[in-house]
Amino acid sequence: MFELKTQAYADKRAHYADLVQQARGLLAGERDLIANAANFSALVFHSLPGLNWCGFYLYDGNELVVGPFQGRPACIRIALGKGVCGTAAQTRQTQVVRDVNAFDGHIACDAASQSEIVVPLVKADGSLLGVWDVDSPHVARFDEEDRAGMEALCAVFVGNLSA
Repeated sequence: MFELKTQAYADKRAHYADLVQQARGLLAGERDLIANAANFSALVFHSLPGLNWCGFYLYDGNELVVGPFQGRPACIRIALGKGVCGTAAQTRQTQVVRDVNAFDGHIACDAASQSEIVVPLVKADGSLLGVWDVDSPHVARFDEEDRAGMEALCAVFVGNLSA
């Protein structure tokens, strides 16, 4: 049985290092994409403060389609190159958006979201799996430490699929 740890951390780096270890344990031995995406979303949503949505948009070969997530109902389909998620998918670069209202073409799925971080998910063969999207109701919630932490978490997620 997996038990979600709740504790205080000295800094974000330590918190993310612990989350990476928890993600490895949670996903170990399971290869099902949907099951792992659902549990991964729940782990992050209930472990990090100041979030109002986190989850996956999976690439169907044409566009991004909402996958397992935690939070309010979301946009179902996002075209590549559109919004923060579509931009991350198209450029294959993590997008850290301190204020979504300043991001040209932001797609407002939840009016409460004020900042966002999106990590592209690329398989070992170089093909696009989708994106990992995290929103916050606070402006400037995400920074470079969150980028490094989210990218490390996503590396565990994607790596587990081919392990």
